[in-house]
Amino acid sequence: MNHRYLPMTEQDKQEMLQAIGVQTVDELFQDIPESVRFKGEYKIKQAKSETELLKELSQLAAKNNDLRKNASFLGAGVYDHYMPIIVDHVISRSEFYTAYTPYQPEISQGELQAIFEFQTMICELTGMDVANSSMYDGGTALAEAAMLAAGQTKKKKVLISKAVNPETRDVVKTYAAGQYIEVIEIPVKNGVTDIEALKQEMDEDVAAVLVQYPNFFGSIEPLKEIEPVAHTGKSMFIVSSNPLALGAITPPGAFGADIVAGDAQPFGIPTAFGGPHCGYFAVTTKLLRKVPGRLVGQTTDENGKRGFVLTLQAREQHIRRDKATSNICSNQALNALAASVAMTALGKKGVKEMAIQNIQKANYAKRACLKAGLELPFDQPIFNEFVVKLAKPVVEVNKHLLEKDIIGGFDLGKVDPEFENHMLIAVTELRTKDEIDTLVKELGDDNE
Repeated sequence: MNHRYLPMTEQDKQEMLQAIGVQTVDELFQDIPESVRFKGEYKIKQAKSETELLKELSQLAAKNNDLRKNASFLGAGVYDHYMPIIVDHVISRSEFYTAYTPYQPEISQGELQAIFEFQTMICELTGMDVANSSMYDGGTALAEAAMLAAGQTKKKKVLISKAVNPETRDVVKTYAAGQYIEVIEIPVKNGVTDIEALKQEMDEDVAAVLVQYPNFFGSIEPLKEIEPVAHTGKSMFIVSSNPLALGAITPPGAFGADIVAGDAQPFGIPTAFGGPHCGYFAVTTKLLRKVPGRLVGQTTDENGKRGFVLTLQAREQHIRRDKATSNICSNQALNALAASVAMTALGKKGVKEMAIQNIQKANYAKRACLKAGLELPFDQPIFNEFVVKLAKPVVEVNKHLLEKDIIGGFDLGKVDPEFENHMLIAVTELRTKDEIDTLVKELGDDNE
């Protein structure tokens, strides 16, 4: 009989007990007084056969509302995008999904090359000089960027726009607390960072200005206007960016960003339950030796053959602790590979086309909402998200939408009372005209 796992037989148990010199399992716990041992029965179901168990689990799974039977308009940092089928095929190969850290380059060339290609594509998208092998996710990547800026400038204050994802802002604050760095939030005006408020907060103590592009509300921040303000007093300009959007809009590197960080989830990484993800981290050449994590470099062996190696690992495992740039000890190699395979399968034209479809479909939905009489509080250029003000609580509207096989947008009231009854709607390339029209019709009906 074939097993998905190796079951322990009674003979196996007896052999193990004999090997350690005891007769029964109870002897292993003889040091625990009888008076404190649990004597009752656990309130758990009786064991089932494998067939019965699989049937029960399948029935439970069928109760989930997944993306196969529902049209999702939920974004806010995790998006439903097209994933080329080849992604799963490649990352399911054992040499990739069982790989950890490629410390031995002579037997890890495939893994190292995959990471190198990821770094290269991130640089092309962001317009930056150097990218690392990946980070845990977009939130920690931006927090690492803030810490790098504080260390580089020797200043103890960072300014972060309130148009940055609220969860990411919390991560930045958590990192900053341990380094005794002050985090000041810059208010939002008409869906983008209030530049006048930013100017008022700028002083000689500011290490960096952090913005998101496109931002949490879906608006495209005016980086050209923010950059000169951010660089006042030798502070640094840090941008958190959706990499897919950069297939169509001008990259932050073209606007003078010092660091660009973000999440590669839009490329080949499923939504799951919000993770795991794959952060990316790109910098200018002058910050090369300050990059957290690790980098993969291309070189040649003694025979002149191309090869790949880990290089510039500025973390405490490799250099003196006081010289380490970060205590991040790993990277998301498997998810970085997924992103690399997705970008490779799409190609430059495919990534651009995918990004343009997001823009076109989101703007179609935005215009349709206006025609349906819905109120849109912000009037800004968007990528694939926008905000709609509703007459009812978002939770009620989303419950109604789910009955129509639609996963509604994000309830902004959860993160800011100012946005009570405001829904953040995401429209990706996977959404059809019929799905968009149905969403708008239901939103309009609920708004009457």
